[in-house]
This record gives sequence, C-alpha cells and structure tokens, in this order.
Amino acid sequence: GVAGCCAKTTTAPLDRVKILLQAHNHHYKHLGVFSTLCAVPKKEGYLGLYKGNGAMMIRIFPYGAIQFMAFDQYKKVIKKQLGISGHVHQLMAGSMAGITAVVCTYPLDMVRVRLAFQVKGEHKYMGIIHAFKMIYTKEGGFSGFYRGLMPTVVGMAPYAGFSFFTFGTLKSVGLAQAPNLLGRPSLDNPDVLVLKTHVNLLCGGIAGAIAQTISYPLDVTRRRMQLRAVLPDSEKCLTMVQTLKYVYQQHGIRRGLYRGLSLNYIRCIPSQAVAFTTYELMKQFLHLN
Repeated sequence: GVAGCCAKTTTAPLDRVKILLQAHNHHYKHLGVFSTLCAVPKKEGYLGLYKGNGAMMIRIFPYGAIQFMAFDQYKKVIKKQLGISGHVHQLMAGSMAGITAVVCTYPLDMVRVRLAFQVKGEHKYMGIIHAFKMIYTKEGGFSGFYRGLMPTVVGMAPYAGFSFFTFGTLKSVGLAQAPNLLGRPSLDNPDVLVLKTHVNLLCGGIAGAIAQTISYPLDVTRRRMQLRAVLPDSEKCLTMVQTLKYVYQQHGIRRGLYRGLSLNYIRCIPSQAVAFTTYELMKQFLHLN
C-alpha cells in the first residue's frame, strides 16, 4: 500500500495531463505534453495538477496492497499446485495479481478519472462522495462503476505480468551475475542479498517502460469508456472493440492509440521505479525477508 501511494504521488501531475490528452479534453486538445503541463497551472493553479489525486490515494493503497500481496500468493500457488517455476510463473502470477487488484478497486479508479478530467469552472462533480452518488444514480447503479473494465482487465494482464516478470528477471539475473557490483545484504537479514537502491530504481523503470508499451492502446480505450458520460462522441465508444476502432479511425495510431505515450514513459518509469524500490525497502523495514 505504501509503495503504491509513494509511486503515484510522485507522478500525479503527469497522470492528470495524460487523462486530459488521452480523452482529448477540449481545453487542452490542441496542446502537447509539456505545453499542457504549463497550461494547467495557469488555468487551474498548481493544485490543478493534483486534481483527482485524493481519489487516487484512496484507490491506490488497497490496489498496491492487493497487487503485491496477491503476486506473492499466486507465485506460491502456481509453483506448488501447477509445478510451474522459473520466469513463466512470475509472468502468470503478475498478470493474475494485476487483474485481482484492478477488479477490487475499479470503482475508485472510475471516480478518480472523472474528477481528473474536470476543468476549473466546469465542475460536474463536487468531490469523491458526490461523484460516487452521481455515477450510481445517473448511470445505472453499480454497473456504472465498471464501465471500461474489459479493456482494463485485458490490458492489465500483459502490463502487470510483464512488469513483475521484467523486474523479477532483471533482479535475479543481476544478483546471480554481479552480486558484489549490484547487490548488498538485506537490512533485516544479512543472509539475503538485495539490489542496491539505484539498481532497484533502474530495474523498476525498465520494467515499467516495457509493460506500458505493450498495453498502452488498451489504456487509452479504458479512459475513453470511463469518460463516456462526459464526452460528446460517447455513442461511438460503447464496447472495447468499438472504442479501439473509433480511436484508430479518427486519430490513427500515433495520435490516437498511442497519444500521450511519451508522457506515459516520463510518468510510468519513475512511478514503477519508486513502487518496486519502496516495496523492497518496506519488506526490509517490516522484517519480511
């Protein structure tokens, strides 16, 4: 939970800009990544960069906690029950952990995206509780909170899978090949070798970059479906396939399916680096090695 909160707070302004660009908010749709980063504080103040971050923190603590805990549990089950070990079981466990965390915390993600998409002076939702009430009453009860879940689950499997897989592989290969250069004894257990902090950050960043590249078009699709109620072209984005087709036909690959990817690298690499590094440090702090 702490790992998730540290990671997301680090990159919250980039997250807000990504949502504004992905769904072509009419105030910023003519701008690029860096010009939007400059325009948001001018239009909405510096706190505008953190709009929706309160909902993000409420969501990300259980999300991070469930994801990391589920990963460790799934790894044990897959190894014990299915007899699968090595790098493949990390990929499977990571995918399953990501899906579990997403399904459990999806309504909070929906509310966070709605709040982050709002621009000062055009508030439809007054806060987290008001957004929950409005979505529940106006968009079909509980099903309204799960709009866009399918592309999220489909995208989360490769994203979380490759994220954990890449980090785990880099960690194990690094400690095996160059233990003295890359590793150090764990603070809570000198018999256990862990990566040095700067190496941890690097491995987490690489893991995030690879995972994001693979799953990014589905992230764009999810955002479009989550924002359907507040976008003018909502009737074109009813299902995952319709949304993918529509974005591709209207905006192409670079300006549609991969719009905001450069920002996502800037956002995701430090986010994943901080997440994995904080997680490893928390394990030592709580004597879990």
